[in-house]
Amino acid sequence: MAYIDTHCHASPHWYEPVESLLAQMDRHHIEKAVLVQLNGQYNNTYQFECVARYPDRLASVALVDATQPDAPAQLARLAEQGAQGVRLAANMRSPGDDPLAIWRQAQTLGMSVSCSGGADLFAEPAFAELAAAVPDLPIIIEHMASLKAKPGELPPAHLCDRIFELARYPNLYMKIHGLGEICTRNMPITEPFPFDRTGIELLRRAYAAFGADRLMWGSDYPPVSGREGYGNALQLTMAELADCSPAEHAQIFGGVAAQVYGLQGSGSSAQ
Repeated sequence: MAYIDTHCHASPHWYEPVESLLAQMDRHHIEKAVLVQLNGQYNNTYQFECVARYPDRLASVALVDATQPDAPAQLARLAEQGAQGVRLAANMRSPGDDPLAIWRQAQTLGMSVSCSGGADLFAEPAFAELAAAVPDLPIIIEHMASLKAKPGELPPAHLCDRIFELARYPNLYMKIHGLGEICTRNMPITEPFPFDRTGIELLRRAYAAFGADRLMWGSDYPPVSGREGYGNALQLTMAELADCSPAEHAQIFGGVAAQVYGLQGSGSSAQ
């Protein structure tokens, strides 16, 4: 199977240049990665340059200032330049008569949306209404909706319930990242598993709600380097999903991303 990392950042001005990402990918046998534009960075030139230099390794999720009246036209130009997706906040609405104009444009263009936001935003009825309004638009909830457990304590039950109930909308997907996003690090570090296990329940619930066909792994590189690190974000997450069938495993760690981002034709170089 081919492993695909669905959530990476690269920039010459913040975090790390793309070569640092490629080194991690090579070390951990990741065939392709999706560059997700930094929030607040509307100049997507560097991402497009990276994809042009490494077309077999990288794809681009661009950012557009959706508050601008011409944002739908800007998005069309980004799609022409090769963007496979666009990053939008869960509460992003367009100015003018149609508050969903930017979302509808992404749907018309055949793009996907990598959707950012806090758990409270995803739990709002407005987000469910959005998902229903654009049923042919793949919307990927980033960072497991920003849910995080404390030692021995999960987030409020009503909040978790509302978020995982979103799986009833077939166009919604969820990104699962490294366990460092949902679990608290043990102090002192324990080996081989360095986390309090409370947060694993969130991973289990995501799998139960969305299933292997609507989950995708993303490292969140390079911020993950300040947590458990790239390789651990991959291997520890895989270990917690070891009960999945080989087919489900292939979907979560590559197949779903290949479908949603149009990365069909990925080889099988991953080990």
